[in-house]
Amino acid sequence: MEINDILKELGISKVKLAKYLGVSRQMVYNYLELASLDEWPKDKKMKLFTLLDIKSADELNNIKVTTDYILRVEKIIDDIETDSFKGDLSTYEFKDLNKKQQHILSEIVDLLKEILTEDDNTEKSLTAIRYLYNFLQLYNDVKEVKYTLSYFAKANGFVQPREFAFNEDEQITFEGIMFQAMSLFTNGGASKSKIIEAHKRFVSDIEMKHEDKLSRTQELNTAKVQALRELGYNEINESNASEVFEKIAEIQSRKIN
Repeated sequence: MEINDILKELGISKVKLAKYLGVSRQMVYNYLELASLDEWPKDKKMKLFTLLDIKSADELNNIKVTTDYILRVEKIIDDIETDSFKGDLSTYEFKDLNKKQQHILSEIVDLLKEILTEDDNTEKSLTAIRYLYNFLQLYNDVKEVKYTLSYFAKANGFVQPREFAFNEDEQITFEGIMFQAMSLFTNGGASKSKIIEAHKRFVSDIEMKHEDKLSRTQELNTAKVQALRELGYNEINESNASEVFEKIAEIQSRKIN
């Protein structure tokens, strides 16, 4: 199994992996473009092995992504993310950034701090900034993120309307569609029933994706319970984990056969 496929199955973004490895997101992309894990820096490779609970690159093909495996990996990632917030911003090093980059980053931090401290409804502000964080996590994987940022910068006078920093043809298409949508949102004119119907389809599409993921998780949980019962164990622990995971794989293979 390719490392990219494993990360996708585990739901680990490049941002999270970068934070875990202690490198920039771009460096993670550079690592993943290498032909073999053996070409990674030794310390980063060993951290990845620890995360995936393997001893060598040869074991990648033996990884079985079960519910417990996902939970174990998520706990390691979450612990790293929690530790990273124990200090204040003064502990962050920005020496790899040039002066322009450092300036814009400090402007962003100041603005976020202002929103969080001066807004009367801090809970809503926190939620909005969490959404912003989720939005930026998609930056390298969803091209529309760039176009959305560009549209609102142009629409509010921060950027000239004929500036195209990305794919010009796609930006023009996206901005035209966004302009129509925002005009309908601001001025009305769209059929209320059609809007409600479109939103229902939007919700249905998201729920279907969630159901697919939940169904897979439930299937894995069912297999885990059955494996524990067949082996005579009450829970998974360090001493029986390997045996239980093998039994889960066997149970799942029965259904395929």
